[in-house]
Amino acid sequence: MNPPSALVLDFGGVVTRTLFETHRLSEAALGLPPGSLTWRGPFAPETDVLWRRMQDDEISERDYWMERTREVGRLVGEEWSAMETFVRRARGADPEAIVRPEAHAAIRVAHAAGIRLAVLSNELDLFYGADFRQRLPLLSLFDPIVDATHTGILKPDPRAYAAVADALGVPASSCVFVDDQARNVAGAGRAGMRAVHFEVRDPHRSFSEALAHFGLALDLPESVAERTDNA
Repeated sequence: MNPPSALVLDFGGVVTRTLFETHRLSEAALGLPPGSLTWRGPFAPETDVLWRRMQDDEISERDYWMERTREVGRLVGEEWSAMETFVRRARGADPEAIVRPEAHAAIRVAHAAGIRLAVLSNELDLFYGADFRQRLPLLSLFDPIVDATHTGILKPDPRAYAAVADALGVPASSCVFVDDQARNVAGAGRAGMRAVHFEVRDPHRSFSEALAHFGLALDLPESVAERTDNA
């Protein structure tokens, strides 16, 4: 097998911290009492029934987050019908604050080594808003960005992986794909990509595994703590 030449990342959960990790920040931004947000997804699946239904393919990822959006909107006394409302209201106007330090370091290492960078997301613009890309300079290093908000093709549909490989101009086998959803990782594997399951509870190990495919190392001490307010 030829060495890979492109690193393809999911966005939410991989490049950025998940909403599960920022409940305290969200509560403060929304004016909610501490402890109002209790769902923890992969950090406590035994207490998140809706998350388990998503993992069992009973509902889609979009279904999960739309239910959480409506739920949080009701907590603040409003009717929310767009994930963009939730994300912007909960996370404020500073996109840099939600980027994982491990992601920032790994992306810089790959870019400096001449590795092509791409995003393959189910909901980048849907969740964050159309102007988010301009407000996060790190995204300027990615070309292309393939977003199901516009294509309508959701991972793990094989066409999603083919679309990003075609946009990169490389075969699927030249791509290392990273995602925090097991079914999307499996889909990438079926599409012929080298796939890494991103463990949101251990981002350093996950990014190290991805970079190792290129013979690169993550230039960030393991002692660097993940910026989370849900310890």
